[in-house]
Amino acid sequence: MASIIQLFKAMLNSFKDLIPIIFVVGFFEIFVLHQAPDNLFSILIGLIFIIVGLTFFVFGLEMGLFPIGESLAQALARKGSVFWLVIFSFSLGFGTTLAEPALTAVANEAAKVAANAGAIVQSEASMSSYAMGLRLTVAMSVGLAILLGVVRILKGWPIHYIIIGGYILVMVLTWFAPPNIIGIAYDSGGVTTSTITVPLVTALGVGLASVIKGRNPMLDGFGLIAFASLMPMIFVLIYGMVVL
Repeated sequence: MASIIQLFKAMLNSFKDLIPIIFVVGFFEIFVLHQAPDNLFSILIGLIFIIVGLTFFVFGLEMGLFPIGESLAQALARKGSVFWLVIFSFSLGFGTTLAEPALTAVANEAAKVAANAGAIVQSEASMSSYAMGLRLTVAMSVGLAILLGVVRILKGWPIHYIIIGGYILVMVLTWFAPPNIIGIAYDSGGVTTSTITVPLVTALGVGLASVIKGRNPMLDGFGLIAFASLMPMIFVLIYGMVVL
């Protein structure tokens, strides 16, 4: 019974999160455009699906992804094996990013645009290869980013020096990269930090910082997402310089 009550509370919170969006859309439809939305019934059904989906997604994070990330990080840290911790960090970043639906959508769209612009051959095989190459490049970069973030936690390096240096490198590479890859590279930094990557990576950082002596989960446990956003921009800019 307590679980059912908690589920309904989570569903109510999901509805509250959607209220601003509903308000904005409704305001413009009624007071600016002076019309009712097309397919109103379908929109209402879709909103119900969104509320239910958000509710179960949040439950899934709390029950599955967060505990997995934290427990594995803590177990590997207690084991004292830096090698396996580094391998796990890279594999986690690579695997979660490759599975990101947002990255898949952006890579496929980028392949279509590149083919239409004449940057690659306009064929199914060429576009598929381009999209997969882009996804693998981003996944590799996030894997290395999480690895770097974990080493930073272990060593206690200041995060701001690494972030500032990384963005300076992005600005330098932007001058030399092909113009048609720059926008994709900058967007790649955003799509990697999405529904699958963020919960696991956050749990990894917090779990690791909580068991290492001298580390504060609040100060050292966060920041991995910043690396996961920065590194793809660098790698995709280089990818464009090599491939295009």
